[in-house]
Amino acid sequence: MKRNLSITAISSVLFAVFSSSPVLAESLRVATFNVSMDATNYTAKNQQVKSDALVNALRSNHQQIKNIAEIIQRVRPDVVLLNEFDYIPKEQGIEYFKSHYLNVGQNNQAAIDYPYVYIAPVNTGLATEFDLDNNGKKTGVMGDAQGFGFFEGHYAMAFLSRYPIDFDNIRTLQTFKHKDLPNVQMPVDPKTNTNWYNDEEWNTLRLSSKSFWDIPVKVNDKVVHMLASHPTPPVFDGEEDRNGIRNHDEIRLIADYVNNESYLYDDNGKKGGLAAKSRFVILGDLNAAPEGDKKRTNTTDQILKSPLINAGFIPTSEGAKEQYPQAYAKNYTANWQARVDYVLPSNYGLTIKGGGVFWPKKQSELYRLIKDRNASSDHRLVWLDLTIE
Repeated sequence: MKRNLSITAISSVLFAVFSSSPVLAESLRVATFNVSMDATNYTAKNQQVKSDALVNALRSNHQQIKNIAEIIQRVRPDVVLLNEFDYIPKEQGIEYFKSHYLNVGQNNQAAIDYPYVYIAPVNTGLATEFDLDNNGKKTGVMGDAQGFGFFEGHYAMAFLSRYPIDFDNIRTLQTFKHKDLPNVQMPVDPKTNTNWYNDEEWNTLRLSSKSFWDIPVKVNDKVVHMLASHPTPPVFDGEEDRNGIRNHDEIRLIADYVNNESYLYDDNGKKGGLAAKSRFVILGDLNAAPEGDKKRTNTTDQILKSPLINAGFIPTSEGAKEQYPQAYAKNYTANWQARVDYVLPSNYGLTIKGGGVFWPKKQSELYRLIKDRNASSDHRLVWLDLTIE
């Protein structure tokens, strides 16, 4: 059956109910959602953050997790990237979330099943022997890890699909080195006017704070590459702007992968990026805003102004528009007033039919799902409806 693509009302209140089985290829709903399902979110202040925190939360029938599942069941994406979902054993993590939350109707919603799942190691919490944050301590993790995290796999990500994943042709760039970007800028310590990292550190540091995934999804006889990532926030540093530089370069990696730059190499040693005339969708919490007081247009322009990427349609919500006074508030995807979560399709082979941000207005019964960070997340689910040509 075909899906009703009308989105006038569902930016704030999603009344439509869709089939739980995959729809025909002419309508593909693609979503990204930073779900805040990481150990920090389930750990009390002044307590040690442990890798089993998400496991324990999942088994406690946690209301925040039930709300996350309900949002997904209401929007019913065909594919969805979950940012900040800890990398733990599948049967304790993503498979448990599927079977005990998504496969169970939440608050009278129809259950939803994703037969195809992809998770993989990430750089967050991956220990190094260096003092990467230059605070005089070598902790191995947190600011001294390959990507900030309290343990290996913290703040990871997971990808769910109702269409088959071509697992044999997945590419990951987890180990790509920051130094291997052409003309890369090294952060400089403004106090000493010297490089922030010494040579040994710089030769070791990976670019992706989590990872970069190219996940081919087979939609009937067509392949769509889901380009998933979660660059580091461009804050929590100092005047050297090492996180800002890394965020810029992680997004440059996306742009260069789409452009099929020859210098790139994946974790299996394969060179280059996407072949010409590939269908793709860029997904993730990219932690970079194109407008407002948090804007970094030199970063976002790399993808929003690419001729290969269709950035003309901006998903919006009535809820954010109601809540904040800025003219562009309707574009926000996080409650800290920024557009940072993106679903950006290729100009080739895909047409945008509509989309939105799950951000109900305050008078809506659904506002309970996003009323504060503890209700679900400080980010909102963002989706696009696409036609595959």
